[in-house]
Formats: sequence, C-alpha cells, structure tokens
Amino acid sequence: MEAPGCWGKLLALVLLGGAAAAAGTEEPPTHLLSHVLFCQPDPPSMGLADTFDGDQIFWFNFPRGHWEPRLPDFQPWVGAQESWEQIRNDSSMCRDLLQVLSNISEGHLPEAKGTPMATVFTAQPLQLGKPNTLICQVGNLFPASVSISWQRQGEQVTQGVNTTSYYPTADLGFLLFSYLEFTPQEGDIYTCTVTRPRDHFSTVAYWVPQNPIPSELLETVLCGVAIALGIFFMATGIVLLIKSRQPMTIE
Repeated sequence: MEAPGCWGKLLALVLLGGAAAAAGTEEPPTHLLSHVLFCQPDPPSMGLADTFDGDQIFWFNFPRGHWEPRLPDFQPWVGAQESWEQIRNDSSMCRDLLQVLSNISEGHLPEAKGTPMATVFTAQPLQLGKPNTLICQVGNLFPASVSISWQRQGEQVTQGVNTTSYYPTADLGFLLFSYLEFTPQEGDIYTCTVTRPRDHFSTVAYWVPQNPIPSELLETVLCGVAIALGIFFMATGIVLLIKSRQPMTIE
C-alpha cells in the first residue's frame, strides 16, 4: 500500500509492510519494513531509505544514482532494490506534489518544525588513553535538513568524522548519527553542534569523561572474573563426576 503524507513543506511517501516470523510460538512478533521517500525545499532535496524495525538497511545515494547498504553484510541484496528508473518516476511525483501542496499552504498553514535533540555517548566503555568512538545521536528532526560539526576544547574537529544519511522514523521524523574516532584524555570537552542553516538555529550537546575505568584496573577485573568462572565450572564438573561414579542403591 502506498500512502503519501505531508506536514508543512516536507512530503514523505511511506510504504509500510508487516511481516511475522517465529515458528512454534502462539503469538508471533510483528516486524515493520518501511520504504520512505521524501522531498523538501532545503538540502538534501531528496531522500530514500529502507528500514526494518526502525533500523536502516539501505539508503539511496541520489548524487551517484545507486543504492548503498548500511552495513557491508547487506551488499548482496542491493541488486533487489528499486531501479533508478523507478526511483526517478517516484521522485518526479514527489516534487510535483510538494509544489502543489506548497502553493496551497503558503500563507495559510505554519511550517512545521521539530527542535533537534542531541545526545553524545561512547561506543565502548570509557578508558582514558584507549581509542574509542563518540556517537552523536540527533533525533526529532523535521525537516531533514541540518548539519553536524564536532569541537574539542572549542576547536573544530574534522578528522575521523563520519555522518550517516537520515533515518526515517514511524512518526515521519528523522534520526541522524555522527561518529567521531578519538582517544579520550582527562579534561577533554567535546561538543556536537547541530545547525539548521536556514534558521541559523543550533543545538549543542556536550561530552566530558565521567567515571572512566583505568585500563589496568579493567584488565585486572576481567582477569579475576575469568579465573573465578573457571574455578566455579571446574568445581561443578568435579562434583558431577563424583556423583556419576557413585553406585546406585536399589531398595
């Protein structure tokens, strides 16, 4: 089923499908596969993505005219996606509808916008002096037109930065993720700045190292846990072996 939807000046065409898969269960869980195409006045003017239960699996690179897998493991299924000719037709329809709805709503309806909400966290447990990744998750995006920048101690950081394409959400909003490869040091202050160019509006999220685990302590704890588990399983095995060799008494 194809259902066009519009809010303000953003038009999203969403194809939703449900799939249930769980053999041997009374109430199999349901899953949501979404195929989302959007167009808007601000860059990026077009966007297209496939998601499964809210996780992006493919996105279409409009400048290059081909599909991109979110993860390398999805590469074998890229060929099963829509062709560029089909996407071109859908894109033309999206732009035509956007123009019509914009002309109708201009001066009559307010332009709907969401205030970006940013959160910064590390991909791995924090260890000072050990390479890690900072993740800036930006939600409540509407329309999908923002830029993300990183700063360390107030200085711009561009090396090791990777920002994803937009993730469509069920409420016709968007998520965006930006990754920064870094080595945390004591006293670090990192900021993730989300800017909406047209409105000169920015959201800033800060990150500072809190309660880091010293690498030597972490290694000692992990080693101790491994030894304790080894002793426990060895003792359990000895007890079971002794019990299995005891003669059985029949009354």
